[in-house]
Amino acid sequence: MIDLYYWTTPNGHKITLFLEEAGLPYKIHPVNIGRGDQFKPEFLAIAPNNRIPAIVDQAPADGGAPIPLFESGAILLYLAEKTGRFLPADVRGRAEVSQWLFWQMGGLGPMAGQNHHFSGYAQERIHYAIDRYVKETNRLYGVLNKRLADREFVAGDYSIADMAAYPWIVPHAKQGQDLNDFPHLKRWFEAIAARPATQRAYALASTINTAPSVSDEESRRILFGQTAHNVAR
Repeated sequence: MIDLYYWTTPNGHKITLFLEEAGLPYKIHPVNIGRGDQFKPEFLAIAPNNRIPAIVDQAPADGGAPIPLFESGAILLYLAEKTGRFLPADVRGRAEVSQWLFWQMGGLGPMAGQNHHFSGYAQERIHYAIDRYVKETNRLYGVLNKRLADREFVAGDYSIADMAAYPWIVPHAKQGQDLNDFPHLKRWFEAIAARPATQRAYALASTINTAPSVSDEESRRILFGQTAHNVAR
């Protein structure tokens, strides 16, 4: 059994995509980031960076004590290795998937996240910041579109690299991007959206969170006013 500490963000969706694809039994523990659940001591004991997602594997492969894990990329790698799925066993295939997984972790996710913040959440409209991150998101869409020009998925077969990137493309309209400008990416996006596991994962999300995480000044303070104090208490 996998205990999944989750909220309905792109990084959270990465893990439900994998678990639904692999058919692993799991239990969701909602972590409402707009209410500050991510700062509860019991969550920080699993995820010291106070970010979702996190997991606890109650039945690790070595038969030992449960393994807690945070960081979505690390979780995807762990689950792929645990199941032997969505990560090639050969050195070259594994390298292909790994580099595109880390491309998402270090590029697409952080840049699109800043796009979301300055375009949608910041109370002060800083046009330089909006322009900067919308353009960088556009550049990254271009990188992905070019990569997909001659292959079905990011690293050949469907893999954790695709699961990592797809949820960050879902809010493309909010990011100021038109998928019609990226035909190869659009074809890939629609193929993943049509997968039954993807549909189950997103249907599940709609039952867990029915309201925006940023809904008032208190949720804004919780999400965007964090300092070291929040994790040191």
